[in-house]
Amino acid sequence: MRLRNYFILVLIVSLCSCVSVKKHNEQQKVCISPEKLKEDVDFAYSKLKETHPNLYWYITKETLDFKFDSLKQTLQEPLTPLQFYFKLQPVIAEIREGHLSLRIPSKRISKKEIKTLEGKKGMFSRFEYYVKNDRLYIIENKDSIQNIKPGTEILSIDTVPVSEYIKRYKKLISSDGFNTTFQPYFLKDVFFNYYVAEKGYEDRATLETVYHREKRTYELTRESKSEEDLKKDKENKKRTQEKKVNDYVALSNSYNRNFKFLDQDSTIAYIQVKSFSGVFSSKFYKETFRKIKKADAKYLIIDIRNNYGGSLEEINNLYSYLSSEPYTLIKPSQVTSKSAPLKTNYFRKSGFLQYAFKTLMYPGFFFGQTFSTYEKDGKFYYKTKADKVSKPKNDVFKGKVFVLINGSSFSASSILTSKLKNDKKAVLVGEETGGANDGTVAGFYSFQTLPNSKIDLPIGVLLVQPNITFTDTQKGVVPDVKVSETMEDILEKKDPQLDWIMTEIDKEKHP
Repeated sequence: MRLRNYFILVLIVSLCSCVSVKKHNEQQKVCISPEKLKEDVDFAYSKLKETHPNLYWYITKETLDFKFDSLKQTLQEPLTPLQFYFKLQPVIAEIREGHLSLRIPSKRISKKEIKTLEGKKGMFSRFEYYVKNDRLYIIENKDSIQNIKPGTEILSIDTVPVSEYIKRYKKLISSDGFNTTFQPYFLKDVFFNYYVAEKGYEDRATLETVYHREKRTYELTRESKSEEDLKKDKENKKRTQEKKVNDYVALSNSYNRNFKFLDQDSTIAYIQVKSFSGVFSSKFYKETFRKIKKADAKYLIIDIRNNYGGSLEEINNLYSYLSSEPYTLIKPSQVTSKSAPLKTNYFRKSGFLQYAFKTLMYPGFFFGQTFSTYEKDGKFYYKTKADKVSKPKNDVFKGKVFVLINGSSFSASSILTSKLKNDKKAVLVGEETGGANDGTVAGFYSFQTLPNSKIDLPIGVLLVQPNITFTDTQKGVVPDVKVSETMEDILEKKDPQLDWIMTEIDKEKHP
């Protein structure tokens, strides 16, 4: 009887899921009246003022009021949620807070469709891209699809010029403050996310391209995976100890964390972190710095280029291996009110069983969030481990540290590098970071859903700022040594930023 009830429950949950997908997709086609769209604009702005702890950091209240009012004046005809998104998101982007963005409304796919897609190769995701100005280039073709050469520019997709897409998509992307480097990096990564949201998961596309002044047209198709591909996918999902510690990512068949020595006598240690995911990070750093100390390395290079951030706990732990004295990583994190940490949509996207489990756990969540919030001098703050004094680790590195950064070093990456630069713990090499020098608004989110268009608006709850003397530049962390990387460098497998560091170390070792 119990087994029968279990299968009935699973069937109900499955049917509800199918109905939810169908209902969502039907809603995406419905045009919403101008009056309802204006209600959504007002709702979004009111929730931002209520929840965001530093809304007018980079834009005055008068200017933002004007932009929201001007937007409402343009809403004169019914729009679908996607059309409305392309109207509202550019205004949200004007707030210039990189973590703040509407979730693009798009068609959902059923479990059956997901399973079908899992049996096929990606169409656009099998290439790596580069954006410069309003142009999109392919810089890597691992599978040698139709022998398309790295360096090929995509001129159009299904006869629509790529430049038109880029001009539209650029308006949707905001960095922290008046940063100058973030947008091209982020746009190359999300270009086809926007494209698929507009077009759906198509099975073919026509690319018009140019390579060395020669134009060619390619027909891309969504190919089925071979038995060998499916076997490899299954193998990649297995979690070995190495995969856990180095944080293996099956989608890219790579590790988030890598460590090696760059010379034969092990004097130059190199750590690459692609994402501060937090997964098994303590074990990775413990093992890594033990090896570095045992080798008596004199130089350490930390590569956080193309690292969009992540765990505050992980960067605090990493910093404890770079500081010989006690330190405090961040300042106390400000929130708008005592109740702000409770507005995180605790039950959001919970299925029947998840909802039941979360209901039982809610008292712990409630008291945990409540007791983590305190008032001081008329302002409210949220307690975190990173705003307390931390002690150096036993295997702290005492040699010279270089850190590689670029425009997609964002969020936690910027918090870490800003602190290192302020405390003079490292030499920063590369480009201005995508995240702001003086902090950001993130931590955790209050997910708001606009009542009529049903578009999600996640709003950061915590003002997270490094424990530094603020620069008030309203830009990213500026490197001590500026070294740019061109598309030609990438194509020729050159790394001028790392090369600069290696040359500098060689000068010190052989004066």
